Amino acid sequence: MKRLFGVAIVALSLAACTTANTADKEAGTEESTGFFGLNKPAPKVTVPSGTPLHIVLQQGVGTDASTPGSQFTAVLADPVVIGGKTVLDKGAAVSGRVVDVKKAGRVKGRATLSLQLTSVERDGKPVEIETKTYVGVARDNKKRDAAMIGGGAGVGAVIGAIAGGGKGAATGAAIGGAGGTGAVLATRGDDLHYPPESRLNFVLAKPVEL
Repeated sequence: MKRLFGVAIVALSLAACTTANTADKEAGTEESTGFFGLNKPAPKVTVPSGTPLHIVLQQGVGTDASTPGSQFTAVLADPVVIGGKTVLDKGAAVSGRVVDVKKAGRVKGRATLSLQLTSVERDGKPVEIETKTYVGVARDNKKRDAAMIGGGAGVGAVIGAIAGGGKGAATGAAIGGAGGTGAVLATRGDDLHYPPESRLNFVLAKPVEL
């Protein structure tokens, strides 16, 4: 009888220890899960196409010096915020490339410069992006051309007047005008140049996951 009683006590003790160990393990698992849960990576965020990217150039680009395929660097002028959360910080490094360069013609056509962004830095790592092509167009120089033509005609009129009075003035104006037009034909239009610190606006062409 005593032996049976002792065996029962031992069995109960073992059962209690097993239950306690199981509870400790479960508690430890919960604590472990909770601890490591704090270190889980943040969920991915998708920046949709059409999102504007405002940049500030770190180096100049232009039709006077850039060539298709050449690279340029910039930084974000403003943070990118998605769903109330900042996903790209202001000042993040940005890389881009020159897509096309067109010089102004001698008779018509203004200089144009086409650019795209290719990557943006997040958490110290570059993320590939694709933007719509930004096309910059040089200013119109028609007023300058008109002034050159008019100036040439004026000089011709003076020369014509000296040579032969009123009729000579008319002839001289025609000659001077032709000379002014020749000056325009011999001179290309203005180049387009964006110096460092220029602010340009791009738009994402495809969504990007961060």
